[in-house]
Amino acid sequence: MATSEDIGKPGDGDPPPLTRWQRLKYTIVQPDAAGDKNAVTDDRSVEELEEAIRSSDDKERAIGLVAAPLAAIVGILVGSATIQNAKNTHQSTAEFVDLTYVLLGLAVLVLVTSMLRKRLFQGITLALFGLAIFNLRFWGFGVPFLLAGAWYLVRAYRLQQALKRAEADLPAPPRSGGTRPANGPRPRPNKRYTPPT
Repeated sequence: MATSEDIGKPGDGDPPPLTRWQRLKYTIVQPDAAGDKNAVTDDRSVEELEEAIRSSDDKERAIGLVAAPLAAIVGILVGSATIQNAKNTHQSTAEFVDLTYVLLGLAVLVLVTSMLRKRLFQGITLALFGLAIFNLRFWGFGVPFLLAGAWYLVRAYRLQQALKRAEADLPAPPRSGGTRPANGPRPRPNKRYTPPT
């Protein structure tokens, strides 16, 4: 009868069991497989991807336009709470008044970047606002803005990666001599190649 020590020994033909950390890691982040049929591919052309990167779509703009007034309300609530707390503990309220102006300024920046359809700056301003609220220990107010900012930043990153893949897949226009131009896209390096040592 096999004991627990015998399970997973090398030479059994079975792969070793995963540790708890590995199971958790592979549950959250799937390893990148080259031949994965479920991998999401972006079929847009380079011009369409450049246009998508240049400005956010209607859904992203609407989320930013809703988040900006909410950020202003949260900024006023947090600012007034910190000012009241400073008064109760006999501290100076000047720095908390300045903090309220900074929070309102970030809310205005969220509104401006949403109106201008700048996805990356929407993500940065929302994440900064959420981080400021989070650092003031108003976690319930800060976390949604941090998550929204991270969502914008991830979308911007994915579009940049899709553009890189689309540009790499473009064939290089041949020169008059039939050779590839020096400034054209280079072929992808082989990941299995190991240089000699």
